[in-house]
Amino acid sequence: MQDRIDLTALLEETHAEHKAFGYHALAKCIREETGWVFSDNLAHKCCKAAGIKSMAKHYRYRKPGNESIFYPNLVHGNWAANEPLRVVVSDMTCIRNKGKLYEWTLFVDTFNNEIIAHSLSGQRGDSKPYFACLERLCSMIDKKKEQAPQTVLHTDQGSVYSSRAFALAHKHYNIIRSMSRAGTPTDNPIIESLNGWMKAELALDFNVSKAEDISKTLDEYVHYFNYERHASALNYKTPIQFKTESGF
Repeated sequence: MQDRIDLTALLEETHAEHKAFGYHALAKCIREETGWVFSDNLAHKCCKAAGIKSMAKHYRYRKPGNESIFYPNLVHGNWAANEPLRVVVSDMTCIRNKGKLYEWTLFVDTFNNEIIAHSLSGQRGDSKPYFACLERLCSMIDKKKEQAPQTVLHTDQGSVYSSRAFALAHKHYNIIRSMSRAGTPTDNPIIESLNGWMKAELALDFNVSKAEDISKTLDEYVHYFNYERHASALNYKTPIQFKTESGF
């Protein structure tokens, strides 16, 4: 009983710092910080008894839309990349800061869920962040051997992703395009799921809505996400730790 009381107190303390975390992630943090060995099941029981739960939102199922006439879905749920830069996903999400809405574009490597590029704009519909992230991806691919397999870049059917200018920007790089069906976020589940968690963490743990310098805050968050945040999908390793331990 005393163990449960002590663990519940630690869970409450960790939850206050990371309101978006579920009991698995909270338990992982406590194990890392204290060295205490306990099961996730015990953490779940303590969280349930104390009313501790993630404050991140969950989303409902949507009916699938139509395939793109330019770039069909080449992934079809096969996200098991065996090395970095085999499948990269991209999306844009909106973030509010001091009453102003910003558009944040992300490129994520599905091998280890690492954010390899991100760019922010305070102008609605601005295409520059997309091209900035694409340029970063191209620079990473340029360093790979010419005979390396193609990089699949999977996106939704947004106007910038579908534009001729965007296609021309990666014409001379070893990139093949893939698109989700219209209005079907389940065709791009990795980044859609990460978007939800990232926005929740930015709001709850980084107070992004009141940040004095939103760009600096996002840079700090990306570093935290890649180097410090333990991901359940990576067996509770950080993206960089997972990549390094995989020999890359």
